[in-house]
Amino acid sequence: MVDTVTVIVPTKNEADNIGFFLATLPDEICLIVVDDSDDDTPELISTLRPQNTRLLRLPGNISEARQEGASQARTPWLLFADADVEFAEGYFNLLPELLAVDMVYGTKLSRDDYQSYYHRFRSGQRMLDWLGIPAATGSNLLVRRDVFHAVGGFDLTLSVNEDSELAWRIKRNGYCVRFAPQLVVFERDHRRLAQGTWRKTFHSLIRCTLLFAGLMPQKWRRDDWGYWTERETSARENHY
Repeated sequence: MVDTVTVIVPTKNEADNIGFFLATLPDEICLIVVDDSDDDTPELISTLRPQNTRLLRLPGNISEARQEGASQARTPWLLFADADVEFAEGYFNLLPELLAVDMVYGTKLSRDDYQSYYHRFRSGQRMLDWLGIPAATGSNLLVRRDVFHAVGGFDLTLSVNEDSELAWRIKRNGYCVRFAPQLVVFERDHRRLAQGTWRKTFHSLIRCTLLFAGLMPQKWRRDDWGYWTERETSARENHY
């Protein structure tokens, strides 16, 4: 997979998570990190993974960070992930048998807290896949680079749900999209769920429904409805 996949990760104050993420990423896989941190995240990345890593500094929202990382990649496949996950053992060994389509998305589970929530999330992905609606997560999303650019990449006005919107657009443009539940990453940062699992669920359902139906007002697209703001506040409090 060395010449096939580039991993692209946006980071913002992920000093508590990035070491765990890097420990599960094979040394030979190319990594592009797009960082907007004011903590030790970039220094940790440079120290822990000096090889096959490109570190970019870019202020902006998550869509802009993912888009910039994709623009720098040269491999046929782009793997979008997040700094607060860990790849399951054998993750990269599964990829050759899955990359016969245009986009593949896996699921996200937990090894510790909120395991039942993540299993319900996977069940929801299965149901929506059966209905023909991709339920992709930006923590575990593979896209052919030529397809990504053909559809215009991420919607840069979106500060959240950019992953779902991209998957729907790829499917609507006639490309082949596959859900691979055996392709697993493990979430290790549950701060949003700690604020309430139903709150997070309704946040996603309402926003995604509006986006999918084309009913999201343009002025609402950049507003994250508190999704990032509260997490960043919590991160600063934990850091200091």
